[in-house]
Amino acid sequence: MSVWSAVLLAACICVALKAFGYLIPAKVMEAPRPARISDLLTVALLAALVAVQTLGAGQAVVVDARVPAVLVAAGLLWLRQSFLVVVVAAALVAAVLRMLGWAS
Repeated sequence: MSVWSAVLLAACICVALKAFGYLIPAKVMEAPRPARISDLLTVALLAALVAVQTLGAGQAVVVDARVPAVLVAAGLLWLRQSFLVVVVAAALVAAVLRMLGWAS
């Protein structure tokens, strides 16, 4: 299977899953259990994405300036700071660490 065949197959599967989502009756998704599962699944997928983007570099785990920046961002979000403050603070932490040579 070529790369383009795999991409087309994945695209077709995504479209089919999207169409299947529209076919599910609203009563099913309004029930407490499926609503809770979909809420938790969203959080879990976002957390996994953040972890992969923060620590991943190909097949290796890399700890660099992104890790302290994400920790600062998490702390500021926990303190309920505005999103702009969180982004600027995390960027400053990463920039300062890279400037000082403490993290690549």
